[in-house]
Amino acid sequence: QLVESGGGLVQPGGSLRLSCAASGFNLDYYAIGWFRQAPGKEREGVSCISSTDDSTYVVDSVKGRFTVSRDTHKNTVYLQMNSLKPEDTAVYYCAKGIGAGSTCPPIGYEYWGQGTLVTVSS
Repeated sequence: QLVESGGGLVQPGGSLRLSCAASGFNLDYYAIGWFRQAPGKEREGVSCISSTDDSTYVVDSVKGRFTVSRDTHKNTVYLQMNSLKPEDTAVYYCAKGIGAGSTCPPIGYEYWGQGTLVTVSS
């Protein structure tokens, strides 16, 4: 099971840190992806962190503003979002990559969280 948290309302230019906490499996062994879906738009991949070497990937639209990281002891992956823009408004989801030892991008994702809403507005 994956549970996202940390969403909320923030002004443009502000920051939020989203958390993706896992239960029932060890996040260290799997690539973890972050996705978002804005109203009326398709789901978009935002970021990914690999299991083997913690290498990371972020989509161009958030590069330099978003950072993904892993806390082994808390079995949690974070998405640090800085310099937020109104176009970042969306429901953000994390998902577990298929296959132990998966790297970014994995062959697919399974076990999605329920999502957390991020609203960037003044």
